[in-house]
Amino acid sequence: MGVDSVHYDGAMARPLDGIRVLDFTRVVSGPSGTKALADLGAEVIKLEPPTGDTTRRAQPRVEGVPVYFAQQNAGKRCISIDLATDDGQALARRLADNVDVIVENFRPGVMARNGLGYDDITTTNPGVIYCSITGYGQDGPESGRRAYAPAVHAEVGLLEMTARRRREAVANEIASWADLQSGLQAALGIVAALHHRNATGRGQHIDVAMADVMLQMTEWTAVELAGGEGDGQAVFGPANAPVVTLADGSMASVPGDPVVQWPLWMQAVDDAELAVDPRFIEREDRVANRAQVTEALRGWAKNIPDFETFEQIIGSVGMAAGQVKKLADMVDASWAVHRESFTDIGETDPLLVPTSPFRFNELEAGVAGPTQFQGMENREVLREFLDVTDAELDRLEADGVLINRPFKR
Repeated sequence: MGVDSVHYDGAMARPLDGIRVLDFTRVVSGPSGTKALADLGAEVIKLEPPTGDTTRRAQPRVEGVPVYFAQQNAGKRCISIDLATDDGQALARRLADNVDVIVENFRPGVMARNGLGYDDITTTNPGVIYCSITGYGQDGPESGRRAYAPAVHAEVGLLEMTARRRREAVANEIASWADLQSGLQAALGIVAALHHRNATGRGQHIDVAMADVMLQMTEWTAVELAGGEGDGQAVFGPANAPVVTLADGSMASVPGDPVVQWPLWMQAVDDAELAVDPRFIEREDRVANRAQVTEALRGWAKNIPDFETFEQIIGSVGMAAGQVKKLADMVDASWAVHRESFTDIGETDPLLVPTSPFRFNELEAGVAGPTQFQGMENREVLREFLDVTDAELDRLEADGVLINRPFKR
């Protein structure tokens, strides 16, 4: 393994040291955001229902730890409380009085029905930063709709635009962009609200809608609203960036639309016959013969021996190139090794998750600890936060209010 894995044993201060977060979120949109807060030093208490976070059932597993769950939740303190019980609601409410931040990603009204809505909490914790992540917002005609990333991708036009620009059939994205981007936007809003509270003493209710997030994070929103670029004008659009196969079988992606960048390509290719091909001389001709433009470049590229040579040729005229690799290859990538981009959270067998992308010159950021099993810190957290006695903890466990399920190895 090429990476020198980072371990969570640093002694430097972290930006959010001293901030306590009560995390009711599940799956991806909320957990990815609270994981970012944990990476930045916040103490995140993940409160799960008796069934646990859905992603605890994901495969594969390392030493019993579901790897997908680990990426979004490593470094959090895990407790599990049945909020369907009066005792469970009372415990959660008391915990909420002892934190700086609460994050939830249920449909509007769910937290309030458990006595844990923003208005409920602020009666005793008025300075709390309370962040709610939903598909379409806390109010309005579609606020009650169920929302998962693939549905939001469809609703906000991402799937249609992607298919149209790629000239392919509509298909779902491979990653949950709406979830992941919403988590990061929630974390950004929380940090901003904490700054505001430091200045004014006032808390906030942050309403994050996944649909809003995707309008912001899709860089073509304003262009599409203005009527679109028109065929052949996508100077910056990644959909038209060609992927070519080289002589050794490796593949390369070249940013930019070759219809627009043809003059640069001709400087790189240095092919007199292509340079005077009447199908490609004028931009209008290249638009009409777009498929042939790409095929001509692929025909040239298949004679280039390897990616190193290809990148040198492309770079000589100011173009960039990226070699097509697998995500799993990143563990040996020189830039990832240099930046220590992975953290090993495995006890015996390696379990690598991404390190925080932030690099501060005088602060630390990164995975704050291992992945805990469901309810692992029930007793520790309730003793520490609420001074609950061992006898009361025994009763709560016997009554099924507190749940713990160690990893099955």
